[in-house]
Amino acid sequence: MPKAKFSRVMRFVVHYWLLSPRLFFTLVAVRVLSTLVDVSIPLASGWLIDAIASGQPGDSGPAIRALVVFVALGALFQASRQIVTFLLNRLSARAITTIGRDAFAKVQRFSSDWHANSFAGATVRKITRGMTSFDTFTDTLAFGLLPAFIVVVGVTGVFAWRWPILGLVVGVSIVVFLIVTVLLAVLWIRPANVEAREWDSKMSGVIADSITGNPVVKSFAAEGREDQRFGDVAKGWEWRAIRSWDRSAVSGLIQAFLLVLLQIGMLGTGVWLWTQGRASPGDIASLIATQFLITGYLRDIAQHVRSVQRTINDMDDVLDFRDADLQVADVPGAKTLAVTRGTIAFEDVTFKYTGAREPLYEHFSLLIPAGQRVGLVGQSGAGKSSFVKLIQRLYDLDGGRILIDGHDISKVTQTSLREAVGLVPQDPVLFHRSIAENIAYGRPGATMDEIEEAARLSHVDEFVRDLPKGYETLVGERGVKLSGGERQRVAIARAILAATPILILDEATSSLDSVSEHYIRDAMDKLAAGRTTMVIAHRLSTVQKLDRILVFDRGRIVEDGTHAELMRREAGVYRRLVETQTGSFLVADAAE
Repeated sequence: MPKAKFSRVMRFVVHYWLLSPRLFFTLVAVRVLSTLVDVSIPLASGWLIDAIASGQPGDSGPAIRALVVFVALGALFQASRQIVTFLLNRLSARAITTIGRDAFAKVQRFSSDWHANSFAGATVRKITRGMTSFDTFTDTLAFGLLPAFIVVVGVTGVFAWRWPILGLVVGVSIVVFLIVTVLLAVLWIRPANVEAREWDSKMSGVIADSITGNPVVKSFAAEGREDQRFGDVAKGWEWRAIRSWDRSAVSGLIQAFLLVLLQIGMLGTGVWLWTQGRASPGDIASLIATQFLITGYLRDIAQHVRSVQRTINDMDDVLDFRDADLQVADVPGAKTLAVTRGTIAFEDVTFKYTGAREPLYEHFSLLIPAGQRVGLVGQSGAGKSSFVKLIQRLYDLDGGRILIDGHDISKVTQTSLREAVGLVPQDPVLFHRSIAENIAYGRPGATMDEIEEAARLSHVDEFVRDLPKGYETLVGERGVKLSGGERQRVAIARAILAATPILILDEATSSLDSVSEHYIRDAMDKLAAGRTTMVIAHRLSTVQKLDRILVFDRGRIVEDGTHAELMRREAGVYRRLVETQTGSFLVADAAE
């Protein structure tokens, strides 16, 4: 992935500027006008001094006219500068909103594997930092570098036309100053800024990781350990930030010394021209005002160059998000999947996780007829969860294909595929929104009556009726305000309401007490009726009434049949699993 360079960042920034072309070009025109007026003010001050010096008592006309021009230019500069501010506010706000939306949309579409290997807090920090950096970058160009460039070129040109020697002194001094400033920023300050930025993202990641895992932290009384962990990362950021800031300070001292030399060169040359009779007192007054103008802009240029370099580094991550290929992407011309029956077929499928030595599935084939209810059992790591993830196309295959109703799922849109596959996970994730919103997440247009009916079938209504705000109760981040069983019921209600033709239950009753489990199983039987249903089960009592049970072992199906058929196999894997689980319950009962 290419790292952020000025040309790459400029293409990115210009793209978002030109989303509002009329606003952008109006802004540029007004900013150029404002800067030209600013350059004219020192010249007007010189005219005023000369008019006063050469005027006669009683003849104040030239001086008054010069004063009017001077004041008018000052007023025009202030007015045009404020107009630039209003225009820039609108341009930046529109662009930043679009950048955030685009980056968020891209990250949302990265693969499950990418999200599993990324800190959520660090990702959020990278997006927000990129948005803020765009704003800073735009402000720096509009109020700093663009006017500074116009001033430097304009003043140098005027001096070179009127006093070539002074133009040469000013031009050479400015070129040397800019070369030193840019080299310091790029070769000395930038590496320190990049490293400090990386540790800033690490801090955000550690904070988010600890806060989202706070229940575990509390259960192990690990607050002190988490404090230490964050402190170690913060300390790593601290000295890197100090180094970055110190380098900027040293660069500022060098630039201040060069500006003093520029002032000496300009004013010394001006005085020499006056001694030669080639400059008037008004010219010297203009020169003094101009050198303050130039040194002010150059001093700001030094700061702006450092700021631009820092914002280029900070936009690096957003640029990487934008330019990154989707790990699982829709093929060109992907069609919308329309599931009419729900037949699922694996044909010669080969799949290997990134970094794994061996494929999990190799030349794997299986047919699940429409409407069949299938249990997936086996030891942890046998391939059950991967099986359903491949049906959802959370990963791409290394070989073969998966068909739903005869359609290759790699050639249909992911949106239409996942809208056809409902999921009730073992550890349901809820949003920090109302219970009603969480239930309706799979079907946003659902009416309140439909939401309440799904809640009744999943027995959510039993605990909602005791809440002061009922279905409008906020559940907390990731549903932390609800118990595990309550979260599971909400997830089941969500699946009931979504009414997808294909249903995946990942040990959906594991967090429920025995009474709730009885009711939920009844609801799930109604939910699964007429749908192709896959049940990942660790509690084997869950799958005994299903039409078919698949026993997985290391990516292979070693047994396939009903509960009764598999239990008749004396040395069968499924029978051994049932006997082991049943035996463990008996031992537990005896111990009590």
